Amino acid sequence: MFRRYNRHHPHYQLGMATNNKIQNPHSLSTRDETVTFGFQKVPTREKAKLVQRHFNSIARKYDFMNTLLSFGLHYRWKWIAVNMLGLKQGCRVIDVCGGTADLAILAARYVGPEGHVIVYDFNRAMMLAGKSKVRKALLDGRISYVQGDAEQIAFPNQYFDAAMVGFGIRNLAHMEKGLAEMYRVLKPGGTAMCLEFSRPTNPVFRFLYDAYSFYVMPFMGRLLTGSPTAYTYLPESIRLFPLPDELSEMLLHIGFSPVSYHRLTNGIAVVHLGIK
Repeated sequence: MFRRYNRHHPHYQLGMATNNKIQNPHSLSTRDETVTFGFQKVPTREKAKLVQRHFNSIARKYDFMNTLLSFGLHYRWKWIAVNMLGLKQGCRVIDVCGGTADLAILAARYVGPEGHVIVYDFNRAMMLAGKSKVRKALLDGRISYVQGDAEQIAFPNQYFDAAMVGFGIRNLAHMEKGLAEMYRVLKPGGTAMCLEFSRPTNPVFRFLYDAYSFYVMPFMGRLLTGSPTAYTYLPESIRLFPLPDELSEMLLHIGFSPVSYHRLTNGIAVVHLGIK
């Protein structure tokens, strides 16, 4: 399913502040004392530490587990998402929360030898786990790595032609800040893409998916990674993530227009697009 909004769409007026654009991500409220880490409430300053610990524990088996638990579907989702960005030769792209570089590798093939992709992630173990894939793809010269905070991206305004994030924005303490930072570093006319998990639209499929997510995935994660919580956090964070219409409103609030989304596999994953 494909939906497209602009600022004149009635959904855009729901829950909006008076101004309709956020130029400075750090003007967003940080007064909340706690944020969610899965179903837990934790102090804001602690979430980054917990996420670091989570990805340190699964980095070496992250790609294998993604393929196993998604039955290989994540490869197709990522290909569709990057293809929807409409990248051209010579584009400069940032892959926020880029992890093991799956999206970056796809993007690097689109931008060609004159383009460049930055994998931007605050977890060093995840980036190191993906470097061998980049070497095997012979794309070392097109992909670079920066370790940093996605809520304070260490690049100047209007630096990138495209910004993307895949299955990572929900790990931030303040998701709006990360999305607003993506807006800031984009050139006017640039496109942001967010690929995230969501909830299936079919009730029967949603029931089966929830059973798989909350029972089978944690069991397999515990069995294969040795971490009792590694794949408990994942379904909990997915359940708390904004629904597609809600995330569209957030993107419009930040300043993207138009925004659109496309459901994949009955809504298990959703590609969101926003134009600056």
